Amino acid sequence: MTAYALLFAFGCFGIALLLNLWKIITAEGVGDRVLALDTLVINAIAVLVLVGIQEGTEVFFEATMIIAMFGFVSTVAYARFMLRGNIIE
Repeated sequence: MTAYALLFAFGCFGIALLLNLWKIITAEGVGDRVLALDTLVINAIAVLVLVGIQEGTEVFFEATMIIAMFGFVSTVAYARFMLRGNIIE
C-alpha cells in the first residue's frame, strides 16, 4: 500500500514541478517568477523526501535540509534585491 501512495505522490509532485516550470517561463512579473521558483524549490524538497522514504536512507533528508536553507536564503536575497536594488549594504 505504501508503494502505491509513494507512486501517487511522485506523480503529483512531478506535475507540480512541471507547472512551476511553466509559470516561471510564462510569468509576466518578476515577483511571480520568484514565487514560482520558491514553490519549485519546495516541491523539489518534497520529491527528495519521497526518494528518501522509498530508498530507506537518511542521506536524502540531509540533502533536503541543505536545499531548504539555500532556497530560503536565495529567496530572501532576491526579494531584497527587488526592493532595494542591492543585496549587501
